[in-house]
Amino acid sequence: MSGFFYNGHLLFILYSQTLDRYYVGASGDLERRLTKHNANHKGYTGRASDWAIVHKERFTSKVEAYRREKQIKGWKSRRMIENLLASGHPD
Repeated sequence: MSGFFYNGHLLFILYSQTLDRYYVGASGDLERRLTKHNANHKGYTGRASDWAIVHKERFTSKVEAYRREKQIKGWKSRRMIENLLASGHPD
């Protein structure tokens, strides 16, 4: 891992204090995605510019990362996301 970003496939969770909301995603280029989410654009994350990475998990394949993203989004539960964050799951 080079610095904060990782050249592989990542599941990530962003948090916006302005919106008090989480966003779950997966990407092979987290730096580019974070920049996009914090830019003024249409879409869910475009409503705020203070998105910060609060969780990430590394995967060896894009399929695994997207599978985990779908799993977490399927929870549809803020409490379960916050439990995951509190568990200190390694990145």
